[in-house]
Amino acid sequence: MIRPTLIALALSLPALATAAIPITDRSAYDQTYAGTDQGMNGAATGGGASAPLSAQGQLFMQLQQMQQEIATLRGMLEEQQHEISQLRQENLERYQTLDSRLSEGGGAQAVSPSTASAQNSTQPAEQTAGESDPEKEKLFYEASFDLIKQRDFEKAEQAFSAFLRKYPKSQYAGNAQYWLGEVSLVQGDLQGAGKAFALVSHNYPEHNKVPDSLYKLADVERRLGNADKARGILQQVLAQYPNSSAAQLAQRDLGKL
Repeated sequence: MIRPTLIALALSLPALATAAIPITDRSAYDQTYAGTDQGMNGAATGGGASAPLSAQGQLFMQLQQMQQEIATLRGMLEEQQHEISQLRQENLERYQTLDSRLSEGGGAQAVSPSTASAQNSTQPAEQTAGESDPEKEKLFYEASFDLIKQRDFEKAEQAFSAFLRKYPKSQYAGNAQYWLGEVSLVQGDLQGAGKAFALVSHNYPEHNKVPDSLYKLADVERRLGNADKARGILQQVLAQYPNSSAAQLAQRDLGKL
């Protein structure tokens, strides 16, 4: 990253160098820089012996070199500003997506006993029947979700991961798995987000977050440059969940791939 103070110093050098060159005699100036006896490289142009550059000539050459360096620095700065602008735009889009999900009501959602049973059959065996405490699970989940609302995504990621380790069979586990993907995505962790979204449909195939998680997984694959994988997942959303909001988004995105 180019420090602003370095740019300011570089920009001020030409003025300082120019001010340091006292030109009181036009003929002397012409002889120094455009004379017939000596070229700018210090060699005689008319057959005379080589001579070192005068102080004014050295300053003039230094000034030219500084101007070239400044032009190079400006080019590098413009490239970095462009890259920063792109990153900001991507982060803004992720925040906007997250906000829309929050406004749709992404908090704790109750699930039917049959759905919970289907989820539990595919879960790891860390959680035993004796450990089940719906009230504690709800409080833990809501506290994790509140961290998203506070935009503390790093702590939210840690909280949801801890929740899933402690309550892998909870009725809130499907939601926690989905939001773990969202907070990973908004932090730019594409690999972590892809894994989290994929586990929603794998571990909770009957959960209502499956269409959204598949759509987000396709988005991750697209960002990773895997257009074919992204297209296949979007087609899966359309085929299996044609009436979902995710299917509408999938149809739109398929036209862009």
